[in-house]
Amino acid sequence: MASDIEPVGEHALLDIDGAKRLDEPEFLEALMREAAETAGATIIGSHFHHFGEKQGVTGILLLAESHISVHTWPERDFAAFDIFMCGAATTSTAVQSISKCFEGAKIHLRSESRG
Repeated sequence: MASDIEPVGEHALLDIDGAKRLDEPEFLEALMREAAETAGATIIGSHFHHFGEKQGVTGILLLAESHISVHTWPERDFAAFDIFMCGAATTSTAVQSISKCFEGAKIHLRSESRG
């Protein structure tokens, strides 16, 4: 990326180790919706799939500004969130909102400007 080009958005990969409630799609969708709204994003759709009792969840919020997705492994207490936002929506605000729902867990964040 050339240094004189303005990035189109910020992409964050948020790994959470030691997380609980990872087999609850309603909990995950609610916290992701709150994160999107807090970040100033517009939700245009969602889909969450629960793989069965005591199994993981894969879910996505489609945003006018891009997306927030999650994949969980409750047997490992691990969740992988992918947060990409452009425009006025702020990725860092969404990351903070999600992170606060997993207090006490180990959180690893990688972030990259895109475009």
